[in-house]
Amino acid sequence: MAVTIETRLAEAVRIAEEAGRIIVKAREEKSFNQRLKAGIELVTDADVAVDTFISKELDKHFPGELQLSEELSPEQGLGTKAPLWVVDPIDGTVNFAQGLRHVAISIAWLEEGVGKVGVVHAPFLNETFTACEGGGAFCNGKPIKPSGASELSATLVGTGFPYDRAARKALMPRLESILTHCQDIRRNGAAALDICDIACGRLDAYVETVSPWDFAAGWVIAREAGATLGRLVDVPEGVSKDLYPKELLITAPGVFDELHALLSSKA
Repeated sequence: MAVTIETRLAEAVRIAEEAGRIIVKAREEKSFNQRLKAGIELVTDADVAVDTFISKELDKHFPGELQLSEELSPEQGLGTKAPLWVVDPIDGTVNFAQGLRHVAISIAWLEEGVGKVGVVHAPFLNETFTACEGGGAFCNGKPIKPSGASELSATLVGTGFPYDRAARKALMPRLESILTHCQDIRRNGAAALDICDIACGRLDAYVETVSPWDFAAGWVIAREAGATLGRLVDVPEGVSKDLYPKELLITAPGVFDELHALLSSKA
């Protein structure tokens, strides 16, 4: 018997919330070590432990389905059309290690390269964002939608910066343009939550290059909430639009075209 999308969503929520309890306990007990991945990106024992927990749970309930996750299988399934789970065990690892609250577990499920289920659970904020294809988007069970922003001057933009300091210089013209034309910038350190903040109207726009696991679940949630999703670059032929992580632009519907035109000129 085929597994329903509602079952997948319910299991993803359960797994994400249990993973959240693991994260909270690890912080309370200070029971994690830290190291740099590739010399620049922070990873903790908790990242690996949570990724392992989620992987085992998905294997148990959805045996044989592929998994793309940050710590255990960062290259698996990128080009597949087969059912695929995309997992970020701790989105906002630096925030987690520093005691900040913008931390989330992100779980998405794709079929034929299309995001069908998205769950983003923020254990320190007590919020769980959920969506499945055609079913709308929710925060703690209540429907959400983007803001009614219609002018750049009133647009609050979320973004982030690469770990590689040398790559940050190229972003300066774009940041200057946002600060000149928009209301302000927010940098909260967790891409999944930034995208969910677009979905529920706390932010009006989000622009960043990330990794597939950072945005896959939030992408489904923002889409189902009614946000406008796109990029400042073209998606290569044969690559899933719901997994290609370069130059994301996600906004309230009323400001996408104008912001896209502004930022494309600075790319």
